[in-house]
Amino acid sequence: MRLKDKVTLITGSGSGIGKSSAIRFAEEGAIVIINDLNEEHGKAAAAEIESVGGRAHFIRADVTKADQVQAMVAEIIERYGRIDVLFNNAGVSGVGRLHEIDEEAWDRVININIKGVFLPCKYVLPHMMEAKSGSIINMSSCIAEIGLAQRGSYSTTKGAVLSLTKSMQVDYAPYNIRVNALLPGTILTPFVEDYLKKSYGDNQEAAYASLKTRQLSGDLGRPEDVAQAALFLASDESKFMMGSPLYIDGGVVFGKNA
Repeated sequence: MRLKDKVTLITGSGSGIGKSSAIRFAEEGAIVIINDLNEEHGKAAAAEIESVGGRAHFIRADVTKADQVQAMVAEIIERYGRIDVLFNNAGVSGVGRLHEIDEEAWDRVININIKGVFLPCKYVLPHMMEAKSGSIINMSSCIAEIGLAQRGSYSTTKGAVLSLTKSMQVDYAPYNIRVNALLPGTILTPFVEDYLKKSYGDNQEAAYASLKTRQLSGDLGRPEDVAQAALFLASDESKFMMGSPLYIDGGVVFGKNA
């Protein structure tokens, strides 16, 4: 029960890493607020948690819309009185070399992946400041540390999230609020499958093989791998981690095959 009775908000948690994290948090005693734009997925995730005795509540909200995020946070506070953990997990992929990306596609990735972190933080932080307690987990990526083909828009956002994490930690440390970032490698999620379809079309098997060789582990990560890391940052076990990047990348950033 590492998160016993902690109220945790996880954005984009109807599927993939967010859903796995929601399930894992609930297993450790958390009250999990599942947020997603996809109502069907979000309600199904909440129902799955509740079916095994966990506590979960779904709220549909667009993390790029200030009024919707503000209303979501207000509903959580009215219902539970506090938010102990905020996991900014919602995000989208972006594919293409810079000169090939149209402005609309660029703006979409920037808006969701950066503004979608800013707004939940903006409206949750005052409540954590009042409580003088909280853990915020921001989803960055190992791509914030390396160059990768056709990922200009996506890498821009994940580098920004990592920088934002460090800056936030300085501002909110006096309130006993911890802000850390997760930097996953390639994790086998619907998010990655969508990227492979867009990038490689009918050559997805070759793409999988190429991705596996990029990681010292020789395999792709699973959502559960990242969920375990998120659990650690959400729990008091990581109380001395502040403004830190936590890599779950199978050895992409710091490893190199001979």
